[in-house]
Formats: sequence, C-alpha cells, structure tokens
Amino acid sequence: MLICNSLMAQNHQWTLQECLDYALANNIQLKQKKITTQSSHEDVLQSKSALFPSVSFSTNQNMNYRPFSKQTITLESGTMTTSSDAVSYNGSYGLNARWTVWNGNRNHMQIEQNELTEQKNELAEQEQANTIQEKITQLFVQILYENEAVKVNEEVLKASQMQVDRAKTMVEVGSLARVDQVQLEAQAAQDEYSLVNAKSQLANYKLQLKQLLEIHDDEDFDIAIPTVSDDKVLSIIPEKSTVYNSALENRPEIKSQKINIESSNISVKSARAGYLPTVSLSAGIGTSNGSAQANGFGSQIKNNLSNSLGLTVSVPIFDNHETRTSVRKAKYNQQTAELQLQDAQKQLYSTIENYYLDASTNQQRYIYAKKNADSMQESYDLVSEQFRLGLKNIVELTTGKNNMLQAQQTLLQTKYTALYNQAMLRFYQGENIQL
Repeated sequence: MLICNSLMAQNHQWTLQECLDYALANNIQLKQKKITTQSSHEDVLQSKSALFPSVSFSTNQNMNYRPFSKQTITLESGTMTTSSDAVSYNGSYGLNARWTVWNGNRNHMQIEQNELTEQKNELAEQEQANTIQEKITQLFVQILYENEAVKVNEEVLKASQMQVDRAKTMVEVGSLARVDQVQLEAQAAQDEYSLVNAKSQLANYKLQLKQLLEIHDDEDFDIAIPTVSDDKVLSIIPEKSTVYNSALENRPEIKSQKINIESSNISVKSARAGYLPTVSLSAGIGTSNGSAQANGFGSQIKNNLSNSLGLTVSVPIFDNHETRTSVRKAKYNQQTAELQLQDAQKQLYSTIENYYLDASTNQQRYIYAKKNADSMQESYDLVSEQFRLGLKNIVELTTGKNNMLQAQQTLLQTKYTALYNQAMLRFYQGENIQL
C-alpha cells in the first residue's frame, strides 16, 4: 500500500475529485465501518437460521475398572462364588432435534431487528464517508486560500524590496533620510516573515490533507489549483428550504434516526411477547451397547434403539415483573428515539442555515471586497509612486501597503468562504462536491 501511495503522490497534482475518490477507497475508519456492516449481516443470517430446528449428535463412552469384583451364583445345594471381568464398558449414542414452534413471534422480530441494525451500519458508513468528504473539501479550499495568500505576500515583498532599492538610491543622492531607508528595510523584513509564515501555513494544510488521505511517505504532495471565476463565487445559491427538504430525505444521519424509531417499536413488541406462551418440539433417537451383554455390537445397537418425541408449552405466570420492566424500558427507548430524531432534524436545519447564511453573506462581501481591493491596490500604487517622487513619507507608504494587504486578505476570505459554503449546500442537497 505504501508503494502504491508513493507512486500516486509522486509528481502528481491532486484534484479535489481524486482526493475524494482516494479517501473513500483507503480511509481506515471507513474500512472499519464496512467490516462492522459485514459482521451485522452475519447476525441477520444467524437469526434467520434460528427459525429452523437445531440438530445435534451426542455419544457417551464409559469404561469401568473393578479389581475386586466378584460374581455370586446361588445353587440348590449351596452358594458358589466365581470371579468376573474386572474391566467393563458401555456406550450410548443419540441424535436429538429441537424446534421452537412459537415464542410470541420474537424470532421473527429478532430478524427484523438485525436487518435494521445492518441498515444502520450501512448508514454509518455513509455518514463516515460524508464526514471525510467534508473535511477534505474544507482542507482543499483552505489550501486554495493559502496558495493565493502566498502569491499576495510574494507581490508585497517584491514591492517592498523595490522600495528598499529606490530608498538606497535616494539616500545616496540626499533626497531621503537614512532613517527612512532603515524603516523600509525593516518593513521588507516583516514582509519576508509574513511570506514565510504564509508558506508554512500552506505546507501545514497540505500535510493535513495528505494524512487524511492515508498517504504516508516522504514524497511531495501538491494539489491542482482550479480556476475560480467570479461566476462561480457569485453563482445562484440553492434555496434553504429546498436543501433542507432534500437533506431530510437523503442524509444518512436522519435515516439512521428513523431506523432507531422503527427498531424501538419492534423492541416494544418483542418485550410484550414475554407475556405469551412458548411452544417447542423435541425429538430424539438413541441406542447403547455394553460389554456385559451377550450380543454383538450390531445386535445391541439394534435391540437398544429407542425414539422419543416431546411437546413443551411454557406459560409465564409470574416472572417478578421482568417482562413488565422490559416493556416499560422499551417504551422509554422508543420515546428517546423520537426525541433523537427531532434533535437530528434540528441540528441538520441549523447546519444548513449556517451554510446558507455564510454563503449569501460572503457573496455580498465579495462584491464589495473586490471593489475595495482594486481601490486599495490603485491607491497603494499611487502612494508608492508619490513616495518615489518625494511627495509622500514613509508612514503614508506603510499605511497604504497595509490597507492594500488587508483588502487582499479580505477578498480571499470572502471568495473561498462563499465557494466552500455553496459547495456544502449542494452536497447536502444530494449533489456531488464540486468547486
């Protein structure tokens, strides 16, 4: 697996879809969920087999050793004693069958319970898959943001270094004080630190994504940077009510809670079955042989053959309120399951509402952030030129650069926040994740 991972990661830029597909195929937690589902399927098969009779074969072989054993024979003229075999043996053989004919229908209800458990485990797989996809998308978008942030910081550092070069020339000709040059050099050093920090953040998010994909090697990991146009950022946001209604029908966490309610209903019926009689049939065939008998083995097996058939009816009369307690507890679990469904629906609506609010808010912010970023960039360019001509001082230049940098960061934040939340809304609506 490590070799395979290494080959895939080497010199390859991962798209979002490739990341999602690879994670769904290799995530360890998801594999564990699948094993749990397979195990629950075996429980279904076993409970179905319980509807049929159980058959077993048994044998018992005994050997006796009596070193002082004597055999007494009484005759008309007196008593005569003779010795007998000190070692004797006997064996028995039986084939038995037992069948629960009726137990309040609990055997059938157990099948239903196990089938529901299997369905719940399948939904747990889907929940885990959804969680993985959401985490991957979040990290992927964060990488896109940090990637652009690095480019912005590179441009800022490049401009700062050019200003330092100009300042040196201006100091040499006497049009700029030495202290201003030192301040510009300090600002360039700060910009270089900001660039290093941005690159570190980018590498950290790439590492987190790589680990989430279960890729453990020393190869470089990188993603393919998609083109994110204004049309994508400002695309139509799905209606909140439409997303919620679709999510109620499709999301595995809601389906799982509904199955809990169905399972609790069966549990109540199964508990009430404790008040009902249980009917079972039993049958057996057996034989035996022993060394004390004169006949041979075959004759003994034939002569000692016996058959049995039994019907057992068990009627509960008083069980120290065990059945009543089971019924009441099953009803409490039923009420809990209904409340858990309501809570899951509320949480789902809250999640969708937050995604919708963030998407719509950041769309509006993006429009104004883009205008502000363009304005701050133009203003900084003018201040930078005026500084070169000696019309602006170092404070005004630094202020203009900080305003431009802040505007660029705000633009990136609103851009990718809007993009991520739109993708999540469509995902909750039942669509595949796309950026």
